Amino acid sequence: MNSQEIHLVFGEGVISGIIALILAVLSFLGVLAFHFPEYLTTPELREAYDVDSIRTLMFYALILSGSLASFNIVRALDSKNRAHTKSQGIKYLGALSWGFISLTILLGAYSVEVTDFADNTPYIGLDWFILDLLGSSIIFITIEKMWPFRKQAVFRVDWLTDVNYFLLNHLLVGFMLLVTSFVVFNVFGWVSHLGTASFIQSIPFLLQLLLIVLFADLVQYWVHRSYHEIPFLWRFHAVHHSAEKLDWMAGSRQHILEIFVTRSLVLVPVSLLGFPKEIIDAYIIIVGLQAVFNHANVQFKFGWLQYIFVTPQFHHWHHSSDKAAIDKNYAAHFSFLDYLFKTAVKNQKEWPNAYGVVGNYVPKGLWQQQLFPFKRKKKK
Repeated sequence: MNSQEIHLVFGEGVISGIIALILAVLSFLGVLAFHFPEYLTTPELREAYDVDSIRTLMFYALILSGSLASFNIVRALDSKNRAHTKSQGIKYLGALSWGFISLTILLGAYSVEVTDFADNTPYIGLDWFILDLLGSSIIFITIEKMWPFRKQAVFRVDWLTDVNYFLLNHLLVGFMLLVTSFVVFNVFGWVSHLGTASFIQSIPFLLQLLLIVLFADLVQYWVHRSYHEIPFLWRFHAVHHSAEKLDWMAGSRQHILEIFVTRSLVLVPVSLLGFPKEIIDAYIIIVGLQAVFNHANVQFKFGWLQYIFVTPQFHHWHHSSDKAAIDKNYAAHFSFLDYLFKTAVKNQKEWPNAYGVVGNYVPKGLWQQQLFPFKRKKKK
């Protein structure tokens, strides 16, 4: 399907096709998790949900997906409906949905037996991705529609690219934690937590959480600033800034190497300092939620709090192609860091007009953008 903007209109089969495809894909991912739970599910989540409930949920998801996919196909065959559908790819949503439904059923669907398996294997957290996508889409699409900054289609330009990034980046979370644990305990184990573990773990939970977020934001501030001020690093970070429309999904658009470098430079030090696993897990949830919220197409007033915490308005200016906003507003959590280091956007109107990279030279599509930093610059 192309990446043009898709407006949802009741009766044309667009809404039914999209919902059918989402449910079919999630059911397919779910059956894969049933087959390979030791590699595709998150250990902490395995203890939190009931397998029988997941089976029931998948059963109804397949029924609903099949029904909506069939309706989409009927509407696509209606010549009058087809003439009013702007995206030629929409008419294939039903057929594509049935393709995923068929694969899910062939793999055993909700009846796959889950036997005992090792609990200490490397994993990529497919179940976390499924729950995160469902929860985030329901919450953030709702608030974007209720309190929008600007009117914008849910399936905006390049939305499919950012869905792919959402999948890629969220599946990397579990892998990154695995790599970090290996590096900390096998490469830097001799450091023995720098002697700070006992002190950190003796203070209250909320204070630990505040300290890890502040420390992480200090590290991220300078890493982020380096991405902007060092030309070679900018080519990787330009991928993130290539989004010309912002919403809750746009924050997922990042080069894979930038994710590895930034997360490693944060997670390795906090692990060495001795922050316990539950604090690190809580931090990962906070950074994920705040990243989504700060890119969202929402308009909220935060008053004086905007000078302490990063808000959507503050971060939208970071993505602006306005000359006054270039290389500004680096902080991810605490906006006072930018005011402290004199990199905050000042004396501008409330919201920017345009976003993206000045010159619009970053290619479209996930794989083209992953290769972009390694390509030679064309001589002018």
